[in-house]
Amino acid sequence: MSFSDVQNTFMAHIRDPQNVVAPSDIEDRRLSIYRELFFNNIEGFVSSAFPVLKSLYDEADWLLIVRQFFSNHHCKTPYFLEISQEFLQFLQLEYELTPSDPCFMLELAHYEWVELDVAVCQSCDDYVLVEDLSTQPLFFKDTARNLSYQFPVHQISPEFFPTQPSEQPHYFVVYRDTAEEVAFLSSNPMTAMLLQIIEQSPGIFFADLTAQIHHQLPQFELAQLQAGAKQTLAAFVELGIVASKNSE
Repeated sequence: MSFSDVQNTFMAHIRDPQNVVAPSDIEDRRLSIYRELFFNNIEGFVSSAFPVLKSLYDEADWLLIVRQFFSNHHCKTPYFLEISQEFLQFLQLEYELTPSDPCFMLELAHYEWVELDVAVCQSCDDYVLVEDLSTQPLFFKDTARNLSYQFPVHQISPEFFPTQPSEQPHYFVVYRDTAEEVAFLSSNPMTAMLLQIIEQSPGIFFADLTAQIHHQLPQFELAQLQAGAKQTLAAFVELGIVASKNSE
């Protein structure tokens, strides 16, 4: 066997020791150290990124899920900080839900991943404070996320375990505040629409923003929408969710 063949056999066994035969010329005691080291590292990163999801399983069932991820998923990034995103993709695209898995599993996993994603996001440094909503272009900051879920993911715990989606979606904004701490606030459909328009049209001006909202909600007077939008945006500017940029 070539050296690369030995490496591939070694790695395949470490990933899936139950189904891949170990290299014959390596003592099992030594292999055991590597098996535990690699798996425990991955399990540690996953557990720290999804603590609430982990708390809903007993230890054996949780380890079984992580083992499937470790054995079957082919990560596309070498960065430890992105293991959580790989685990989320595994759950969304590869993992087959079982009757023992909570029905909100994917939404909760996404919500927990977003918190980490916001925490480590490398923000661009060209944002400026909005001092005049009427004249400055508006941007939804890259350290904020506009979210909606069918389950109240922010309340889920071993003591609160919903079994059906809520009648109405739950809206949230997860963001990094001015102290660089991750925070979240509950939102509503109109606010979510406002932020979605800004996110999809970076640099939009207030007049165009409220015109789009009015087009989608013609039952409201334009002046009423403008007043509400101005109040909401002022609060988001103060929280560090909405900002502007200098003209080039």
